[in-house]
Amino acid sequence: MMTEQTLPNVGLRIRTLREQQGFSLRTLSERCGLSINAISRIERGENSPTVASLRQLATALEVPITDFFAEEVPQVTVFVKRDRRPGSSANGVLLESLGTGLPEQRLEPFVLTLDPGAETTVNPVTHPGEEFVHCLEGRVEYFVGDQVYWLEAGDSLLFQAEQGHKCANTSQVPAVILLVFETAGGRLIGWDQHLD
Repeated sequence: MMTEQTLPNVGLRIRTLREQQGFSLRTLSERCGLSINAISRIERGENSPTVASLRQLATALEVPITDFFAEEVPQVTVFVKRDRRPGSSANGVLLESLGTGLPEQRLEPFVLTLDPGAETTVNPVTHPGEEFVHCLEGRVEYFVGDQVYWLEAGDSLLFQAEQGHKCANTSQVPAVILLVFETAGGRLIGWDQHLD
């Protein structure tokens, strides 16, 4: 018989599975039909999900419901195939995760592709930690604080992310950058803040 101390933390497990697949709360909400607030409350343990909600979440995450109750085995290595990157796109911007799932993960790597004329957010964002940018293809305009940096293939930028920042592709060809965040105390931030 399970005691209260051994009950699995379903909300935490759902959040872990969501982050491992690179879904923001908004993306998961759109995939499963539950509100962002409802999912957030479930993940924080403030609301117990119904069986129907668990089915919706499992379908959206493409896992069996039993995965929500499984004991998680910590990963020490994450391998991501090029054609299996979890991604999220909005307004001509594609953000693809290059690896997530390590316990207490501190680095959050992405490939960011911007169509001509696309920008990551309308307003600059801020978050704890540091951010590293390396332009792989094309040309991007990166706004950090009061400065504007033009990055072309081979150029890089490293900055403290408490400064307001965003990037845009004002050229006529797609731009691709490698983007690495230093996470905030193991809390992954890239998906939730860098796409409108």
